[in-house]
Amino acid sequence: MVMRQLSIALSLVALLQLPAIAQIQVPETTSGTPSDSIQQVTAVKWMTNFSDGKFYPERLLSRAELASIMVKVFGLNNRQAVSKENLVISDVPRSHWAFNDIQTVLKTDIMKGYRGNQFFPNQRVTRAEALAIFAQAYGVFQFPDEAVNEILASYPDEKSIPAWARKAIATVATEGFLNTDVQGNISPLRPVTRGDMAYVLSRYLQRQQQQPETPEVPIIPNSPQSP
Repeated sequence: MVMRQLSIALSLVALLQLPAIAQIQVPETTSGTPSDSIQQVTAVKWMTNFSDGKFYPERLLSRAELASIMVKVFGLNNRQAVSKENLVISDVPRSHWAFNDIQTVLKTDIMKGYRGNQFFPNQRVTRAEALAIFAQAYGVFQFPDEAVNEILASYPDEKSIPAWARKAIATVATEGFLNTDVQGNISPLRPVTRGDMAYVLSRYLQRQQQQPETPEVPIIPNSPQSP
């Protein structure tokens, strides 16, 4: 009888501990389904899988990789500024795999170089930087400071957003492109991952697909034709 009571007691203790264990094991994820986001952006070739067929959403993005993504997503190579003469970037020779894309983002002012005509193509990008660069290509909304503060106030870590990125991140948040962790934190100083970027791009893609087509003007019988 004592052994049976002890067994029941241990079972109850184990059951009471299950929620805590489950909570510890749940990783911080973006809102939405990451696998759906990845499938969407790879389908349109804005991002691609590696040679082994895997996406590796936790891998960090470099500045060169982000430049290449921005060119694909926003068609930056079609903008008039691209026709300018190539810039001399000491750490991005013409043989670099992302040479053309880096030239494009610099000429279109979507990304900036550093002193000494350097780009640092292999440098990792923070979430604040990635979101600001995305917003620059998308079009940063010129909110007054009061509106920016109001938009960002709902995020627990909004005080950690750098001043130069606040308006851009407010734009991304307003448009519904912003992903957060389960606590609602933006984590602006954390390095951006491929999964982070896939989420932002998938929401932007969904917005594009939802845009209504230009309605056709109905032709009224026996009406004069427009010149």
